[in-house]
Amino acid sequence: MGDDRQIAVACDIKRIFFLHIIRSFHYNDPIVEKREKSNIVQVTIIILLVVCAFLLGSLWTKVQILERVGGNPPSAPAAPSAQPPAPQEAKDVPKITKDDHVRGDRNATIALIEYSDIECPFCKRFHPTARQVMDAYNGRVMWVYRHFPLSFHANAQKEAEASECANALGGNDAFWKYLDAIYERTASNGTGFALDKLVPLAVEQGLSEAAFKECLDSGRFEKYVAEDMVGGSKAGVTGTPGNILLNTKTGKMSLIPGAVPFETIKSAIDEMMK
Repeated sequence: MGDDRQIAVACDIKRIFFLHIIRSFHYNDPIVEKREKSNIVQVTIIILLVVCAFLLGSLWTKVQILERVGGNPPSAPAAPSAQPPAPQEAKDVPKITKDDHVRGDRNATIALIEYSDIECPFCKRFHPTARQVMDAYNGRVMWVYRHFPLSFHANAQKEAEASECANALGGNDAFWKYLDAIYERTASNGTGFALDKLVPLAVEQGLSEAAFKECLDSGRFEKYVAEDMVGGSKAGVTGTPGNILLNTKTGKMSLIPGAVPFETIKSAIDEMMK
């Protein structure tokens, strides 16, 4: 039994010895060395390609996120203690006329005049806030909507004109119904609501397809929308939504820029009503 074990050990030693010689021979073989170096280069290239692909994928994802938020990096939600922008002085605000789009009682004490861009994501966020204001004040506040389509939102101008066509064909109620629908459906940031859906939306709401299309294609309200923008700029609006509070009894005005929360608007309205 002991002899068999010694024979097995000797065989293992021989096997290891020969393997060592064979490997030494191959490692000294220029062809083998060249092949192995080639394999190492190929593996290195593959690893580099994988790393580059990962980095490019990460960069592409960040670009997509930036585009969706309008060119600004996403930020964390503001802390509850964060102070909203303070109301600013507003002046040279165009008077409210019969041509304005008003939701609520035109004789209300307070007017919330909003200069807005239908493709602006912050305007989309503020739209339900303004509706909340209307519900909360029950006739004491009227909501005046004016256009302020930003040049880098490709569809905003035509969407504003489309809402005016809805008004021309169906009146003030049709205007607000059409406007609410686009704000609800658009993904914002410039092309969130396709232009080829403007006419079908009008038809969906009971407006004449032919008349609406003719109105939209003619550019009938292009100048009207531009005049809204000029008025907003003179009043101090530089971005959207640009919200102006007006006490129709005293003439007191204040500008509150941005998609501020309901509590901020409510506080400013209560102060203006004193």
